[in-house]
Amino acid sequence: MRHDRKAKIVATLGPASDDAATIRALAEAGVSVFRMNFSHGTHADHRRRFAAIRKAEKAIGRRLGTVADLQGPKLRVGEFREGQVTLQAGKPFRLDLSKRKGDATRAPLPHREVFAALKPKMDLLLDDGLIRLRVLKCGRDFAETRVITGGTLSDHKGVNVPGVKLAISSLTPKDREDMKAALALGVDWVALSFVQRPEDIKKARKWINGQAAVMTKLEKPAAIAYLDDIVALSDAIMVARGDLGVELPPEDVPSVQRQIVRACRKAGKPVVIATQMLLSMVGSPTPTRAEASDVANAVYEGADAVMLSTETAAGAYPVEAAKMMDRIIARVEQDSHYQAIIDAERALPEATPADAITEAARQVAHTISAAAIITYTTSGSTTLRAARARPDVPILCLTTRPQTARQLTLAWGVHSAVSEEIRDFNDMVAKAARVARQEGIAKPGQKVVVTAGMPFGTPGKTNILRIATVRHR
Repeated sequence: MRHDRKAKIVATLGPASDDAATIRALAEAGVSVFRMNFSHGTHADHRRRFAAIRKAEKAIGRRLGTVADLQGPKLRVGEFREGQVTLQAGKPFRLDLSKRKGDATRAPLPHREVFAALKPKMDLLLDDGLIRLRVLKCGRDFAETRVITGGTLSDHKGVNVPGVKLAISSLTPKDREDMKAALALGVDWVALSFVQRPEDIKKARKWINGQAAVMTKLEKPAAIAYLDDIVALSDAIMVARGDLGVELPPEDVPSVQRQIVRACRKAGKPVVIATQMLLSMVGSPTPTRAEASDVANAVYEGADAVMLSTETAAGAYPVEAAKMMDRIIARVEQDSHYQAIIDAERALPEATPADAITEAARQVAHTISAAAIITYTTSGSTTLRAARARPDVPILCLTTRPQTARQLTLAWGVHSAVSEEIRDFNDMVAKAARVARQEGIAKPGQKVVVTAGMPFGTPGKTNILRIATVRHR
């Protein structure tokens, strides 16, 4: 069971999608990758969901990817005597390290790193930016502020410090324990939260030690200053617009999203657009027209995947949300202008043999109306290079590594299959044509374009192109 769409769907699992039947229904609706949010649930919950994903994969006959999304450090105010307070604009409000419960005049903020970074005239955002405080005076353990935008503030609401790099690690002790549990399951991707600088990714890679691919969530504006370096160090990028939009003005988020997508397409790294894509479907069976346009615009930009968060994790219509996203993507890709828009921002090939072969494969496939481009890969680099070229035909990835096949379910236009070891060049071509027929990618008599690297199994050595005809058997 495969989907003809080129852009992929990522779905977040949670209470609304916790059972095996719903997970399978989501896969049948078109979900390619499942996100397990380690901010919520126990390790036992995620273990059960992971098993259900693998069961669904076997049932539908299509590889499904998995992402373990780490929570990262969470900056939060402490508790209030009455559970909540109302802050009024213009009134003073103090934050400090004291453990005393708060009231309408002060609140505990148990994060020394925040006070160390503060300066007068800076703003603090509370509760996802709904409340804004301006710093008047501060020290190592306190900040005297004035309320700029008031509202109700309750226990443990989040704190953001816009425009500041905090001296805090992106990996907490909880994250390291969650990472161990996720890697023991065999997840395909680990998503890193609270990344502020390239060093955060380098540190996480040491912990992951090649056991999974690294997806960096761009949710801190400070990280955008290092965008190219962060993209280079990551295996994929997630544009986490919810958190990004707290510290950035709303009008800046679309252009930053576009900047990130362009950087990822240029580097040939998968990019996921996330957060609030079909948010109204948490409680409604249909989205707003603006939400449908948001998903469509991400597809027109050339994003590899779009993600459902609360819609599938806690919404009343998880499967319907996935089906709706599937329909929107399919409709965009049927647009007669879609390929021209994608081609207009296609990354130019680099002056390397691998890029030359990949670009030739794209052109040859178009010229001869091939059914597909077939890539042989071990690490996934050959297939990602083909996806970077954004051809107008499907890409069939053949690999001997199941994890590589599952990781590539995130990539634009790629359908993954696990193949046996290749004996020689002729065996490669014959297997490619046979698997293309078996997977429903090509019919007998159609042509396919095959790319690979020699010697086999050497990452990044794409140096062969071959045209083959699909046989009846």
